[in-house]
Amino acid sequence: MVTNRLWRTLSAFNRSTRSWEPIPLQNVQSQVTQKFSPTLRSIDTLWTQGLSLISWNIDAFSPRPVSRAKLILSHILEESKSPDILFLQEVTPEVRVSLLDDARVRAAFLVTDAEDQTSFEDVPFATMALLSSTRFTSALDSQGGGDGIEGGENLMLGRVSRVILPSKYRRDALCVDIIPPISPGTVFRLISVHLDSLRHTLHFRAQQMEILANVLREPGCSGGIIAGTSTPSAPRMMGSSTRTNWWMRGSHCTGGQALMELRGVSVWNGGTEWGRAGWTRLQ
Repeated sequence: MVTNRLWRTLSAFNRSTRSWEPIPLQNVQSQVTQKFSPTLRSIDTLWTQGLSLISWNIDAFSPRPVSRAKLILSHILEESKSPDILFLQEVTPEVRVSLLDDARVRAAFLVTDAEDQTSFEDVPFATMALLSSTRFTSALDSQGGGDGIEGGENLMLGRVSRVILPSKYRRDALCVDIIPPISPGTVFRLISVHLDSLRHTLHFRAQQMEILANVLREPGCSGGIIAGTSTPSAPRMMGSSTRTNWWMRGSHCTGGQALMELRGVSVWNGGTEWGRAGWTRLQ
């Protein structure tokens, strides 16, 4: 099955120019053939502090989506520790602009889809991903002697893409590759989704699940996490792997390369928390 992709990027806010600017991303495609063999102990040591993720469907059809999004963001950032990864679903074009204009987002996060509105054209809403600028670093930061792949514990950022899914509503899967500093040839994939969920989209849903499974098995990918809005409405779609609004799985890998520690996962749909977990390993 051919995977159709739209290549995207992550952007950081430049305080000097007062604008969002794309950051250089690490292309590890040329590195995956190299042999890296991190031990289980070294991987476990690296992820002692883990990563936190919050996924929130902010409800595009609420009466005041921009005001609602601002309140949700305030609620999230009022936590004692802001999430390392924030997945948002049902982001309208107006909410996107509001997020990009928010001083807290500008100061603390790297953001997808700041470069243009391509992902928001001809659809009522889309997904966005925000990554903590203190936990993730770009290729430029690494070359400048920051806490990148050559030292420190920040994760490098790889390629960003939207995998086009068969869908009645033009849904896609937003993918961000991350690279642990201990093993620059190892890639983990963060995937944010808002899958078709209505009864009449059952045939699309099955295809979407197959494509997502294949994306985690692609050459060079050592595993990952899929999170977002995935709860199906039709009883026939309520399999054991889709009963909740989130899930994660790894690719068929061996050894320490398939491990990633993730803690404090919260998934919200509208104003209701649908799931919370504290996984320690993904393999």
